[in-house]
Amino acid sequence: MALPDNKLIIYQLLPRLFGNTNTTNKYYGSIEENGCGKFNDITDKALAGIKSLGITHIFYTGIIEHATMTDYSKFGIKTDDPDVVKGRAGSPYAVKDYYDVDPDLAVDVSNRMAEFEAMVKRTHDAGLKVIIDFIPNHVSRTYASDSKPTGVKDIGEDDDTTKSFDQKNDFYYINGQAFQVPQGYNPGGDEFQSPLKDGKFDENPAKATGNDVFSASPSINDWFETVKLNYGIDYLNNQKTYFDPVPPLWNKLFDILTYWSQKGVDGFRCDMIDMVPVEFWAWLIPKLKTTYPDLIFMGETYQVEQYRHHIFDGKFDYLYDKVGLYDGLKRLIRNENNATTWDINSVWNHQCVNMDANMLRFLENHDEERIANPVFAGNPWLAVPGMIVTATLNVGPVMIYSGQEVGEPAGHSMGFSSDTRTSIFDYCGVPEHQKWLNNGNYDGGQLSEDQKNLHAFYTKLLNVTRSSEALRIGKFYELMVANQNQPGFNTRLYIYLRYTDSQRVLVVANFNRSEQNITVKLPDDLLQIIKVSGAVQFNDLLSTTNYKVNNILDGVNLTLPATSGLLLEIV
Repeated sequence: MALPDNKLIIYQLLPRLFGNTNTTNKYYGSIEENGCGKFNDITDKALAGIKSLGITHIFYTGIIEHATMTDYSKFGIKTDDPDVVKGRAGSPYAVKDYYDVDPDLAVDVSNRMAEFEAMVKRTHDAGLKVIIDFIPNHVSRTYASDSKPTGVKDIGEDDDTTKSFDQKNDFYYINGQAFQVPQGYNPGGDEFQSPLKDGKFDENPAKATGNDVFSASPSINDWFETVKLNYGIDYLNNQKTYFDPVPPLWNKLFDILTYWSQKGVDGFRCDMIDMVPVEFWAWLIPKLKTTYPDLIFMGETYQVEQYRHHIFDGKFDYLYDKVGLYDGLKRLIRNENNATTWDINSVWNHQCVNMDANMLRFLENHDEERIANPVFAGNPWLAVPGMIVTATLNVGPVMIYSGQEVGEPAGHSMGFSSDTRTSIFDYCGVPEHQKWLNNGNYDGGQLSEDQKNLHAFYTKLLNVTRSSEALRIGKFYELMVANQNQPGFNTRLYIYLRYTDSQRVLVVANFNRSEQNITVKLPDDLLQIIKVSGAVQFNDLLSTTNYKVNNILDGVNLTLPATSGLLLEIV
């Protein structure tokens, strides 16, 4: 699959969190108590600050209207039953109306769509692209669109609820049984009071739960706030499929993505694609790209054995490389006993053969633990070599998560959330990010010197990754095997070359917690390919350091500080 000459550098942010200057952070606090960021907080100045990192695309998370405990009934929005909502704010992945935006994010709720559209325009005017979520596997238990265009059939509107499965149904049903709220759930905490908070939710017959639970009584650990969508697979009858003619749901979701594409959305991050049949993606993506050829589709996947289907059959542009590179790098960053950089080789050489360019790499996102949290690394600087590899291993996208660049550790539970991730369920501020936010000045005015240096590292790395031809579109040559017998070699180092006809960059990452010295040799066949001989100078693209060798055949002797890396351009 041909990819454009454009290294995507993606910045993920939740508007609810990004612009929130409120520092109260009360446990299970309301929107009035803890505050909430708005579309309007994504100002020209904020966008300039994001772009200065080297960013090309912003992944705006939590845009679509989802179930919440906040009452917007005075704006004509139906109140959700808190017994099937997670957190005071609610999960962005429990969509309530696919044709509307989250009212939390609007200054003027009645004008919320216009505020979203203005944010999209500001983003485009800043030279950045817009990505939003598409959650295809499930919707909230309270799903009902009150903003759908005239003549559009709602999801589930024509379902025959007497049938547990029917190709024409949008949901699955548990016949003869009413839904049961999981025992022990205390929505919103002890202080939250609502006449709807009674441990009950009126759904009869019960619908199947989002994480493939075909029971009227999901557990508190299930995705009980969501219902599974029906793509034409009869899960209770040997997973027999009914894809011809295409189920009505397919066309409804095509219309929904067309709606957002018409609003200027440039791409979709597709949630839990392993739980949706690849035949749907193979039908949907080419059909949308007929009208919107530049749309980007990024898939969240955790099943390596499905990668090839998603890329070559499903036509995805990019896939999350979580169970491959991320998991291996996390072990190295954490300095685990079994961690080895040979694991990186297994990613591109086995898991992702002929697909490595399609892998989206990251060290943080809303699902993963914060690097600076003690359960991950505790110190954001320990991730430097991992971030260098994440950004430069191949031509596919690299993504960072808002707050990562200043060492946000999370570390405080806000209600439904854990204390190792920044909550996506609760109203809260993000303390270290707020220091960069600096009361809406977006200038890092409250950051410590250490945080400013960390921000500068991310800025330098991402801008170099974007501007360097070798790192952006160059070929990859692994140098571990060629150097495994060199003095100083160990499997907490990772070494490779990225190159084009006009630029060569030697990448050396040191995951060791101590300084390392190694003479890196480039094999003869590689030297012939890149046309390098004799005396050579290497300039580090991340610093002012340079190395000179009188004869490249002797290799280049390098000293790498603990948990560091070099991007050495051959000049």
